[in-house]
Amino acid sequence: MTGAKLKVAVLYDVWEDEAAAAEAAEEKASSKKKKKKKKPQSKSKREKEDREEIFEALEKLGHEPFYQVLDGTQPCLTALAKCGSDLVFNLTEAFAGDDTKEMNVAAYMDLLGIRYTGGGPHAHFLAQDKATAKKMFAFHGIKTPFFATAYRGRIEHAHDVSFPLIVKPLWEDGSIGIDAESVVSSVKELMERVEYIQNEFDSPALIEEYIEGREMYVGVLGSYEKAQALPLVELDLSRLPEGTPKIASYDVKFEKDTQAHKLTKSYLVDDLDEKTTARVQEVGLAAYQAVKLRDYGRIDMRLTPKGEVYVIEANPNPWLSSKQEFAMAAKASGRSYTDLIGEIVELAMARYAANTENAT
Repeated sequence: MTGAKLKVAVLYDVWEDEAAAAEAAEEKASSKKKKKKKKPQSKSKREKEDREEIFEALEKLGHEPFYQVLDGTQPCLTALAKCGSDLVFNLTEAFAGDDTKEMNVAAYMDLLGIRYTGGGPHAHFLAQDKATAKKMFAFHGIKTPFFATAYRGRIEHAHDVSFPLIVKPLWEDGSIGIDAESVVSSVKELMERVEYIQNEFDSPALIEEYIEGREMYVGVLGSYEKAQALPLVELDLSRLPEGTPKIASYDVKFEKDTQAHKLTKSYLVDDLDEKTTARVQEVGLAAYQAVKLRDYGRIDMRLTPKGEVYVIEANPNPWLSSKQEFAMAAKASGRSYTDLIGEIVELAMARYAANTENAT
């Protein structure tokens, strides 16, 4: 740890109606004053956004954080260029509401020489284009479900695929476009789902063999050259109703009022032998490096009843809420939430320092 005090811009994106709320939050943070006495906390207290938790952690570490907002306009890009930060803590997921432009934000900062945390443009591209990522996995000998893609009558076969299949948007993340109807078992269902994906998201459909097994997440911290896999976390889907596909659909992950969300929960994995645990972590590390993740990332996997490990997808800059899987795994490794945020900052700063040394 360098111990240096840094000006850190906590960068996040908003769009349309969110922009006004973000501006108000930024003003509140910048004009924050000490209060004489804190009021008792209500049980119905609003849950903090990840950016707020990260902001507080950065303060505890002795840094000077401030919010920087991307609202999808040209002035916000100019403001980012002139923000004067030592480091950007990059939490953006889109630009102007378009999540396929997530990689463009990283590329913009690269062009300007702005230092930032997390994945670069290559990692974000591969996370978005799941078919290309899967080809990278296959090249590196990492198991991933056989797949094909379809868009407006054009079909690309990487392998022959067999039912059951899961159909999802090729260019979306965060389980967008994935629901109980995503798993299909006939040609009719397949064609209907492909048409739905094309019409609803204007995206090619990724047609992937459905892998029966446990949903595992491998969090990874580190650089291209040296990375560490965190303890395994499982999204337990076993309590979903009979006949419901055991998948991490959008409602399972984000729709808190749905039965699917209430019946699923993430746990630290404690029932696997050391050999199997190590193998899952090794595959996670290999996938992390194959698609050029850096600083931190999460690999989503399936562990079959036969013990086979399949990589489903890779996630640069995964959700850093203190209650979500990545922070849960970090805590199990002995890191507090503040430690985790500090380590991500240090990894990013060390990476830029190494790049500077190599250039001289």
